[in-house]
Amino acid sequence: METIHIACDHAGLELKETLKAALEARGFSTCDHGTNSRESCDYPQYAHALCAAVEAENGRGILICGTGIGMSIAANRHAGIRAALCTTELHARFTRLHNDANVLCLGARVTGVELALAIMHVFLDTAFEGGRHQRRIDQLNPQPAR
Repeated sequence: METIHIACDHAGLELKETLKAALEARGFSTCDHGTNSRESCDYPQYAHALCAAVEAENGRGILICGTGIGMSIAANRHAGIRAALCTTELHARFTRLHNDANVLCLGARVTGVELALAIMHVFLDTAFEGGRHQRRIDQLNPQPAR
């Protein structure tokens, strides 16, 4: 059973709980990295905790904040993370097919619950195509100057 890591800030708490229930209903295990409160908090700490776990396990994760932008920026600071802010099912499909994204970012204030669920399901159900796309992924992290 695959474990899906999930985390949010205060704005994403309700959506996180909804997505966790849907993941568990589909047979996924979840690892919740917080927050578990509606009190204002700093999203980077939750993004970094989730990303460290995803990198360590070569796993997948879901980050949620108000718009998804902050979580996306924080997550993409990690060399082993390819986080994608998705607002449509098409984004979710192609970020997996072509970018092999391992972290889905969602905005709880801008994406409705039903759409967020649909995006999550597409993200989880779509496999990476590989081939020419792998070559491009290999070029994402800058190479040291010679």
